[in-house]
Amino acid sequence: MKKIFSLAIAAVTVLCVVSCGKLKPLTSDNVTCDPSPLVEVGGAVDATITVTYPEKYFKKKAVITLTPVLVYATGETKSQPVTYQGEKIKGNDASVSYKYGGTVSFKAHFDYKPEMAKSELYLEYVGTVGSKTYTFDRIKIADGVIATESLATAEEATPAYGADNFVKDTFDKYVATLIYQYQSTNLRSSESGKAEMKEVENQIKNAKNADRKEFEGIDMVSTASPEGAVSLNEKLAAGREKSSTSYLNRFMKKAKVDGKINPEQIAEEWEGFKALVEKSNIQDKQLVLNVLSRISDPDQREAEIKNLSAAYKELAEEILPQLRYSKVTATIKNIGHTDSEILDLLKTNPDELTLEELLYAAKLQKTDAEKLNTYRIATNRFPSDYRAANNTADIYFTQGKYDEAEKIWKDIVAKDPKNTQANLNLGLVALKKGDVAAAETYIGKSGSADEYGEAIGTVLTRQGKYAQAIDSFKGKKCNNLAVAQICAGKYSDAKATLEGVAEKNATTYYLLAVVAARTNNSAAVESNLKQSVKLDSSKKAAAQSDAEFAQYASIVAAL
Repeated sequence: MKKIFSLAIAAVTVLCVVSCGKLKPLTSDNVTCDPSPLVEVGGAVDATITVTYPEKYFKKKAVITLTPVLVYATGETKSQPVTYQGEKIKGNDASVSYKYGGTVSFKAHFDYKPEMAKSELYLEYVGTVGSKTYTFDRIKIADGVIATESLATAEEATPAYGADNFVKDTFDKYVATLIYQYQSTNLRSSESGKAEMKEVENQIKNAKNADRKEFEGIDMVSTASPEGAVSLNEKLAAGREKSSTSYLNRFMKKAKVDGKINPEQIAEEWEGFKALVEKSNIQDKQLVLNVLSRISDPDQREAEIKNLSAAYKELAEEILPQLRYSKVTATIKNIGHTDSEILDLLKTNPDELTLEELLYAAKLQKTDAEKLNTYRIATNRFPSDYRAANNTADIYFTQGKYDEAEKIWKDIVAKDPKNTQANLNLGLVALKKGDVAAAETYIGKSGSADEYGEAIGTVLTRQGKYAQAIDSFKGKKCNNLAVAQICAGKYSDAKATLEGVAEKNATTYYLLAVVAARTNNSAAVESNLKQSVKLDSSKKAAAQSDAEFAQYASIVAAL
C-alpha cells in the first residue's frame, strides 16, 4: 500500500513538472499575420494575428502577454497587448488548454505615419509561471507597410478656382413694339414715331459711328390677335410684317446702315394671349384660362371664349389690342478688347480694365509672378470680390507656400463663411497637414464648387472608402482617382486613368509602376520608375522604401 502511494506521489510530481515547468519560446511557424505585408487603409494599419500553441505548451499556471510591435528606422510603435492564461489561473482572460493546445486570434492596430512605410512587424511576448517571468526574443511576423493610399494627396488635387465671367463681345438688345389697329396692316406714324422706336433707330445710327460697336441686324415678329378666322389672321400677320419691313428698310437706307431683317409671323398669338390674361384682373379670368387648357383647336377656343360674353368684352378692350403688333428687336454688338489689347492695357493703364478683364488677363500670363501681379491689381481695385485673392492663394498652394495660402483663404471665409471655393481649398490645406477629418468638414461646405468631386474623392480615398471615392471623381483622369482604383484592386481601370492624365508628372509614372508591380510586369515597373525618377529624383528614395516594390529590389537599386 505504501509503495502504491509513493508511485502516485511520483506521478503527480512528474505531471506538475511538465504542466508547471518553464515556458519555451515560440517560433515564426506558430504565428501568422493577415494581411502580409501590412497595408494602410484609412490612415491606419490593421492586422489579424493568429498564434497556434502546440499540445502541452501552455502551462496550466502560465500567463502570457502578447504585444505587436511595428519597428521602423526612427523608432517603433506598439499595439494594444493581449493576455491569455492557463487552465488553473483564475482570471478574466481567455484560457488555452495545456493538453490540446489551441489557436488564438487578435487584432493589432497602428495609426499610420510615413516612417512606417519601410517597417517590420514583430510579436513581443512575456510569460509568467508562478513567480517566474520569461521574456523571449521578438518574433518577426510580417513586413510593412504598403501605403499606396497615402499617395492620394492634396498636392495632386485641384484647388478651387475663382473663375472670371469675361465675355469678349457682348450684345445689347433694343426693342420697340409697333401696334396695329383692328384688322389693319397699315403702320401708323404715331407708332413709327414713338419714343421706343426712335431709341432703336438712334442706337443703330450710333453704332455706325462708334469705334467698338457694330449693328448686327433686326429680328422682327409680326402677329395677329386670336380672333376671327385663322386664314384672315395669317394675312394680317403677313401684311403687318410687310409694312414694318418696308418702314425699316427706308430708315436704314436713309441712315446709310447695312443690316439684315429676320422676319417671323405668328398668325394667332395664343401664348401671348394667355400670358396677358394671367397678369390681368378681368372678370371670369379663370374661366378663360380653363378654356385655353382644355381646348387646343383655335376656332373652338375662340367660340368658347366668345360665349363668356362679359369676359370677352373685357378681352376685346384690354387684351386683344396688345396682340396686333410687329415687335422689332435690334442687336448691337459691343466689341471687346482683344487678348493683346488687354495685355497692353495691363501694362500701360490697368484702370481701364474691368474686373472680369483683369481676372481673364491673369490667365493670359505665362509666369506665376505675372499672374500674381495681375491678381494684386485686381484685389486692390476690387477688394470686395474674393476671386483674385482666392486665385492668388491657389498659386501659393501649388508653389508649396501652404501657410500663405491658408491665411488668404481663412480671411475669405471670415468674411463669407459659405464661400465654396475658399472652404474647399482650406480642406486641401487640412489634408496636406494630415487632418483628414477637418478636410472632410471643410470640403463638405463646398458642394457646388466645380472641383468638389475631385476633392471629396481624395478625402474618401484617404479614409479607405475606395468605391465611394471612385464614384466621386466622376471619371476625371487624375492621379488621385488612380490611387483609389489601385487600392480597390481595379488595376486595368487605374492604368487607363493614368494613361489618360493630360499632364503626366512623376507621381503618374510612379503609380503606373505600382500597377505594373501588382500585375507582375517587371519591364513596366522598370520603365515607369525610371521616368518617375527622371522627373523627380526624390521618387528613388520613395521606391526604395515602398513595400509595393519589395519583389523588385534589383530594379529599384539600379535606379
